[in-house]
Amino acid sequence: MPHNLLGQSADELRALLAQMGEPAYRGAQVYHALYAERRFDFAAMSNLPAALRERLYRETRISLPQIVKRYQSSDGTIRYLLVLDSDVRASLAAPQPAKKPTTIETVFMPEEKRQTICISTQVGCAVDCHFCLTATLGLIRNLTAGEIVGQVLVALEENRAALKPQTNVVLMGQGEPLLNYDAVLAALRILLDANGVALSPKHVTLSTSGIVPGIERLATEKVRPKLAVSLNAASDEQRDAIMPINKKYPLEKLLDACRHYPLRPWEKLTFEYVLLGGFNDTPEDARRVVKLLANVRCKVNLIPWNPGELPYAPPDAARIEAFRCILAEKGFPVFVRYSRGQDIMAACGQLALLESASIHPAAHNSI
Repeated sequence: MPHNLLGQSADELRALLAQMGEPAYRGAQVYHALYAERRFDFAAMSNLPAALRERLYRETRISLPQIVKRYQSSDGTIRYLLVLDSDVRASLAAPQPAKKPTTIETVFMPEEKRQTICISTQVGCAVDCHFCLTATLGLIRNLTAGEIVGQVLVALEENRAALKPQTNVVLMGQGEPLLNYDAVLAALRILLDANGVALSPKHVTLSTSGIVPGIERLATEKVRPKLAVSLNAASDEQRDAIMPINKKYPLEKLLDACRHYPLRPWEKLTFEYVLLGGFNDTPEDARRVVKLLANVRCKVNLIPWNPGELPYAPPDAARIEAFRCILAEKGFPVFVRYSRGQDIMAACGQLALLESASIHPAAHNSI
């Protein structure tokens, strides 16, 4: 199978081009054309000699995820159903009946001065948070670095004509990023590289359910995004009931890792707290959260639960405001985040490949 260039670092592309008998700097040119200029057709890589473009076309490929369906929200949000090109190729090569290609979801949220892209890092998720529809899928497989970067590139290219000056990326789609650590970090290095996609670390956020070894490992990285921790409860008993991962990494261990996480001068740790009506949204819960986070430089995002086919309910407005006020009065920056795209199942916790289109592998062309 031809070598896939998507997800390769600048050093990897230099080495590949050197192996092909080309000057190593040609790899840097391919890297810039692919990530900075978003040129996915070798013929359009005008910084390369024609003979090299032709050879790359014959011997390599640029394997982007393919859009099979778009869901447009009344608020402008778009949920993309993407088929992974590697699985399309495997299906085409397999004896009949072919295995159905794997699909993932990416969400594009346009705003007045920026756009936010919510990307997936796994197909499904193994963490099994009980309030999240993605958990009902289980873990199907990890995504590669190319499949993670590819979601951003596809969303940017699809909306190229209407892009605003600032792009935010949040790793908050399907999957637990810190359980696919190596591929996620490889993708992030490309996204945050000034010679690559050139996103600012201030505008990229990785959200974790609380994988303590992953948090500790991320703390040592020279290139890293902002970190958000999905807290969602004010006691171990409460958190155990909705997040089984808490039994492995209870609040004491999680918050110790958070207190020791090296924040940059401009940075605060983000704690996300999904408010489940009648479960974790009382004033007593809010006061326990205040105590838990007392020694952490942080902000708190309160996320009213988004309706889905699960036995929970959104909190009422008075409960949300009372909870917010208790945290604010203690000096915490606290924000209520109402998720966009609820009418197309694109909001937080709703990504479960619902209404997926039937996909015929032969119908999708790859570059």
